[in-house]
This record gives sequence, structure tokens and C-alpha cells, in this order.
Amino acid sequence: MKRSLWLAAIFGILCMTSSFAQEAEEDEVVEDLPTADPDIGSSREGSRTDDEVVEREEEAIKLDGLSVAQMKEMREQAEKHAFQAEVNKMMKLIINSLYRNKEIFLRELISNASDALDKIRFLSLTDKSALDATEELSIKIKSDPENRMIHVIDTGIGMTRKELALNLGTIAKSGTGDFLQKLEEANSAADAKDLIGQFGVGFYSSFLVADRVIVTSKSNEDSQHIWESDASEFSIAEDPRGNTLLRGTQITLVLKDEAKEFLETSKLKDLIKKYSQFINFPIYLWDSRTEEVEEPIEEDEEEPSEPPVEEEKEEEEAAVEEEETEEEKPKTKKVSKTVWDWVLMNDSKPIWLRNPKEVPDEDYEAFYKSFSKDSETPLAKVHFTAEGEVTFKAILFVAKSAPSDLYSNYSGKLKDRMKLYVRRVYITDEFDDMLPKYLRFISGVVDSDDLPLNVSRETLQQHKLLMVIKKKIVRKALDMFKKMDEETYKKFWGEYGTSMKLGVMEDPTNKSKLAKLLRFQSSNDEEELTSLEDYVERMKEKQESIFFVAGTSRSELEKSPFVERALRREYEVLYFTEPVDEYTIQHLAEFDGKKFQNLAKEGMTFGDEGEKQKEHFQSLEENFKPLTEWFKDKALSEQIEKAVISNRLTDSPCALVASQYGWSANMERIMKSQAYAKQNDPMSDYYLKQKKTLEINPYHPLINELKNRVESDEEDKTALDTANLLYETAVLRSGFTLQDSAEFAGRIERMMKLSLGVDPDAEVDYVEIADQEEEAEEDEEEEVSDGEEEEVDSGEEVASDETEAVPEAPTEEAPTESRDEL
Repeated sequence: MKRSLWLAAIFGILCMTSSFAQEAEEDEVVEDLPTADPDIGSSREGSRTDDEVVEREEEAIKLDGLSVAQMKEMREQAEKHAFQAEVNKMMKLIINSLYRNKEIFLRELISNASDALDKIRFLSLTDKSALDATEELSIKIKSDPENRMIHVIDTGIGMTRKELALNLGTIAKSGTGDFLQKLEEANSAADAKDLIGQFGVGFYSSFLVADRVIVTSKSNEDSQHIWESDASEFSIAEDPRGNTLLRGTQITLVLKDEAKEFLETSKLKDLIKKYSQFINFPIYLWDSRTEEVEEPIEEDEEEPSEPPVEEEKEEEEAAVEEEETEEEKPKTKKVSKTVWDWVLMNDSKPIWLRNPKEVPDEDYEAFYKSFSKDSETPLAKVHFTAEGEVTFKAILFVAKSAPSDLYSNYSGKLKDRMKLYVRRVYITDEFDDMLPKYLRFISGVVDSDDLPLNVSRETLQQHKLLMVIKKKIVRKALDMFKKMDEETYKKFWGEYGTSMKLGVMEDPTNKSKLAKLLRFQSSNDEEELTSLEDYVERMKEKQESIFFVAGTSRSELEKSPFVERALRREYEVLYFTEPVDEYTIQHLAEFDGKKFQNLAKEGMTFGDEGEKQKEHFQSLEENFKPLTEWFKDKALSEQIEKAVISNRLTDSPCALVASQYGWSANMERIMKSQAYAKQNDPMSDYYLKQKKTLEINPYHPLINELKNRVESDEEDKTALDTANLLYETAVLRSGFTLQDSAEFAGRIERMMKLSLGVDPDAEVDYVEIADQEEEAEEDEEEEVSDGEEEEVDSGEEVASDETEAVPEAPTEEAPTESRDEL
């Protein structure tokens, strides 16, 4: 019985085990069967439609604290507003007309952030609770290369939902329409350009570099909202994250592929320094730095060292001594770590906003060196505030040394000298009309609150207020020059004197002020330069003109025949030794009611001639009339316009004088040496071919002797030669150029022959001298011919000797000796 029970139990157990094994095998079979992919047919590669691509790109846009699902849900619930068709016109205008340089987007966003901070600070003056959310007033910029984003965050006044629609949406709606309507109604291009900047289009410069712009804003009056646009439409939704900003605005730019360079921290740093370093509020950039820190070395990291066998005992002994005298120190190593933090970018405060009386010279010098990159201190400076039609603050500097290309590149552009700021935001340093050309050596800063900020350099350059600023800057610069002490002005004139002379020609409005700044060499002082004011003060009582003469050097002008009588009568003469001097006086015409008189031109009078002097001069003209007419009609009829008695010569026999409106000798020399002078130019040829007036000195013995010869015989050859020689010497003495220098040299040689008693018509006894090689060949030929002649001569001599020797010594050996000698 018991045995049968045991057998039944064992059989039951075996049946149960087999059933369990079968179930396990079935389960394994089910697990090994392939299962269908539930996403088959809907893979990304299999369904790449345009809508899906856009959807995935939108999902890729991430904001801190927002998941992709939250972003998608927010967009679905957001209020969407379609842009009007006019927005395309506005965008084209912004991209093609307003902003040529894409990098200004950051300048515009920082400027807007600064305005928002100004508003909340102004509001807090009357409402202390305005800063309850946060007292921080700052601008922060962060680059996110992984997500291709740039964030600009401020703690300004922020915007409500309604303000987001009005301030940002209005530009794309009614604001754009008004702008384009005004643009069509503008009467001129200048009027149209003045409209730019009145409709807040600066924010939209973001689309120069971004495909999508996301604005997150929190105002004290509303909850936090998100405004998003891709330039074709925009949407507004409440931020599901809550009030993360506390107060202010965060602008997020999703950059285009071609704008990835702006993701680099170094690029952002350069742009902030360039455009916004003088913003009133602190600007922080999320940046990294590398620090070296000491970290303890773990036991696993210690590497046992094996010192050399010879030094092992010494090191062990030293180690034992150290252990006995000092406690064991923990072993450390230096490790470089990258630390990220907010770095202040605009630590420099705008010096021009301070009171000039409170700024020490050291601060001015440091500021000048920082922005001009000049190692020397400035020669002069002026710090002022201009008010009236336009208000601005400015600092102007004059460098001790002029730029090397100031005059060699006078028509070119000089950058980085005058910087224009609008409300502490840097605009440009490339204004061609900020200063006139003759003041391009001035460097400095101009900051105005009245100019429009969000326009391009080309547009702002035409702004009417900029013309007013230019006039005031020029006036202040000239006042700065005038107030320089004597020693400083000497240095200034040595570097920039030519610029002041060019200013007389280029700036008719300030011509009288510039004339007082001019300095010239004078016969009154051999070393010091003189001003026109000092010259007028030293003028004689009846002197009506300011006398001057132009040439290449002072020594040349002091020996000029034109100044002989003026210096003898102690009249002061100005010496113009620079090429620009004569041009300058032509534009100046007069100074303090006194006209300028060029002593090298006709019509010169001293102004103090009395009746007796006039009668005496008339008698001289009558007495020398035969000679002057002979010069004009016979001797020099082809060379001169006329011959007259001179009132300016004392030592020289004659001089050649230009007409009142003709070119002087100095001007002819300048015009001929022009690098771009045109050959056979009608205007130049007209002046160059003008005949000059020959002035003769009636007191000179040569002139008197010539007068006597002409009265005796007008055909006297010596008189004619002398007249031509006098004319050519007058041409040279007066500074003109001889047309035929060879003929002049021949005439001088003829005079020298006569003075030495040599026949003027004697021919030159010219001997041709051969070269050394030709001489050697000729010598060899002569030697050969001489040898042949010697042989012939010796034979003849022997024959003659035989014939002569026969009667004297009739021997038989004589002929034999003669043959042997041969």
C-alpha cells in the first residue's frame, strides 16, 4: 500500500515537471519570433516633407527651463498675428538701405536695453516699489553655440502683453504703413532719410543675422510673456515657466548659418568694446577663463620614481633628515580648470560727460592714448558742451606730430580720428563730413542725444543736425588754436601750418579767422615768423598794401630784384617760400582792409609818392622813351609786351614783371611741376605764352650807355646783342625759365671772346682723338710700314755708299762687306 502511494506521488511529480518544461519552451519560441516595428512607414527618412522639416527645426529651438513639449504646446496656444504685405517692403529697406553692416544688430539691442533701464530708473525716482522685483540694473549677453543662439538680457522696465503687441507688432503693422506712407510723401531724398529712425526699426535689425527672434519680457504690471517671430508672422503667449526674469526683457536670436561667427565670445567682446563701451549701465558677457588650482594627489596617481643608484643613498639620508625635522605635507598638483562667469565689458566711463573743471590732465592724457593709440601726450585739447539747435558734448585733441600721410594722402580718408556717439552708443568713425579736410588731423569724440540712433552711417551722414555739429566743432577748434600760448603755437604751426593755409582756400566762412592764424617769414626778422596782424601794426603811415614775394627759399628772395627798392626804403616784405602760399593769398585778397601786393607783378606802388616824385618819374619816362620804344618795337619785339621805367629796381639793370592777373615766375614753376599736369593744356599754354613787361632801371650805367648807342644808331649790332643779353639775364634773375638756353650760352661766350680780345668768328681747332685700341692698331701698322721703309732706305744707302766708295777705296772686299751688312 505504502509502496503504491510512493509510486503514484513520483509519477505525479514527473508529469508536473514535463508540463512546466513544455510551457518554458513555448515561451522561448514566442520570444524568438520577430516583432513588427510600430513606427514603420513613419520614419524620418521615409516621410521627409517640408512641414515635418519645419516642425523638427522648431522643436530644436530650446529655451532655458522649457522642454520641447512645452514649447510646442505654447506655440499651439499662442495668439498668432500675420504680418501685412507691407512688412516685406520694410524688411528690404532695413536690409538693403538702413544697415549695410550686419554687426550693428548687437549695438541696436544693447541700445534698446539701455533705454529700458533708463525708463525703470526714472520711474523709480517717484515710485520706490518699481525696483522691488530686483534692484539690479544691468545688461547681460550670453552665447549658446550648441543651440545656435544669442541671448541679450536686461533688467529694464519690461513689457506687458499689450506692450509687446504694440511696441513690436506695431512696427510690422500700422507703424510700417505710416513709415512707407511718409516715405512716399517725402519731397526729396534728404527728407526721406530724415524719416528713418522715427518708427523704431532698430529692433528689426536682429533679422539681419537671425531666422527667428524670441522676446521674453516681464513687466511689473503683468505676468511674463513670450513674443516670437520669423519675420513673416509673430505670436504672443504666456510663459509657462512663470516669472523667471523677475523684471526686464530677454531677446533670443536663433542665428542664420552665415551668421555663426557672432556665436564666438571673442567676436561679441570686440563688438561690445567697439559700439557700447560707454553705455551708462554695466554690460556683462558670459565668458570663460582658465585658472590653475592646487589639488591633492591620490595614492593611485602617485608614480614611484627610481633615482640613480649613485644618488640613492644621499636622497634617502636627506629624506630621513626631512622626516625628523618637518612634518609630512600633503602632496598636491597644479590643475588647469575652466571657470565660467559674467565678465564686465564696459568698465571705462565716458570722460566727456564729466565737468571739464573736475577732470585732471592725467585723465585726459590716458583717455587720448587709449582711443588714439598714440604713445605721446596731446599737444592741445578742448572739452566743451554745445547747446542750441543741437546739444552735444565733445573733446577735441591735437597730436604732437602730424600723421605721416596727412598731405600725401590729402584726398583720401583718415579713419579712427573722430568718433561719433549717440547717447553713449558708438555709431561710426568714417564720416567724411564730420570735419573739413584741412582739420582732419584733429581727433576726438562727439556725443549727441539729439541724433537718431537706429540708422546707418550713410543715412546719418546726411542729417541736417550733423551739419550744425560740424560748424560748431570747427569754430571750437579754431578757438583752441587761437588760445594756444606762443611756444605751443610754434610747435603747432611747424606740424600743421600748411593745413591752416589750405583752410583759407577751402573754408570761405571761416577765412577771416584762419587769416589771423597764418604765419610767414618776413624781412623784419630773420628767425621768427610773423602774423598778418603784427605786419599791419608795423606798416608805415601811408602804406596801403601788404608787400610779398614768392620763391623757393628766403636767401633767393632776399636777392630778388623785385625787393631792392622796398628793402632800401625799409618797407617790410613777406617771403612766401611754400608752394601753397601764393594760392592762399589769391583766395584771401586782403586782410584788415589792406590789400596784398605781389612785388613780382606790375602795378606796384608804395603809396607814399608825392607830387615831386610823380613829376620826376614822368620826366624819366619821357627821357627814356626812345629806348623803351626801341626795346618794344625792334630789339625785343617777339619777347616782351612792353618796356617801362621801373619804380622797384635800384641795383639791377632790368627785371621781367608778370601782368596783374598773369602767372608769376613762382607760379609758373609750380604749375610746370604738377604731377598730373596735362601736356598742351589750353589754359596752361595761355598763361605760359603771355608776354611779360620789361622794367628797366634808368639809373643803371648799362641802361644809360645802351640809351646813348640807340640814340646814335638803332642798328648798332652791339646794342642789339646787349639788349638780348639783358632780356635773358632778366628772365633768369626774375625766376622765369629760358626758352632757348643754348642761344643764351652762345651769346655769353661771344661776350667773353670780345672781352678777351678773341675774334668772335674764330673757328674751333678741333682734333679727333682715337681710342686706345685704335691707337694700338695704328701704331702696329706704322711700325710695319716703317720697317719696310727702313729696308728700302738701307738698300739705297748701301748702293750709294758703294758708288761713292769706289773712287776713294777701290778694293775688292768693300762690296762683300756691304752685302753682309745688308
